[in-house]
Amino acid sequence: MARTSPAARTPNRRTPNRRIPNRRLRWLLAVGLAVVVAVIAAALVHQVPKLSSSAARSSLSPSSPFSLDDSSPAVTNLDPALLKALRQAATAAADDGVEFIVNSGRRSPEYQNQLLREAVSKYGSEEEAARWVATAETSPHVSGDAVDIGRSDATAWLSEHGAEYGLCQIYKNEPWHYELRADAIDRGCPRMYADPTQDPRMRQ
Repeated sequence: MARTSPAARTPNRRTPNRRIPNRRLRWLLAVGLAVVVAVIAAALVHQVPKLSSSAARSSLSPSSPFSLDDSSPAVTNLDPALLKALRQAATAAADDGVEFIVNSGRRSPEYQNQLLREAVSKYGSEEEAARWVATAETSPHVSGDAVDIGRSDATAWLSEHGAEYGLCQIYKNEPWHYELRADAIDRGCPRMYADPTQDPRMRQ
């Protein structure tokens, strides 16, 4: 019987050594894949509540912009006649390629007071802040009788066509602030106040 040379036996001794790294490699790949899958799954699980919370904050935040078809209380709690006029005007504006966005509609008294405090901090005095923000007791936003329209093309469109729907800019320093003046459809909008401090309603 022929004896096997050392050279011929060498591959048999090395075969287990080659297989062990391969097993370890497959094991490491399997573990790595499992970790990646677990991380992705965890991210997806946590993403849903985060999106939901973000959406909830956006829908509740009074400072978030809304379309006129939005279900937000900032829009739906506007005076019905004002909201109807806004939607009619928005439909006509859309034919001209202009979209209405509501930057601020109906506000709670608490939010109005918050805005006033921020204005006092920003402008340095209650007198200067009053040129931009009314008190909760006098603000037409709190009563749902005013709306702030976003985007310059929308306010430009309203400046030209708003009276046809009874929508009028009330203050010269606030080209975004509109209120309903039904008489404007026949008579045009009344003369604007320089700012809210000139409005007799603010002196109550």
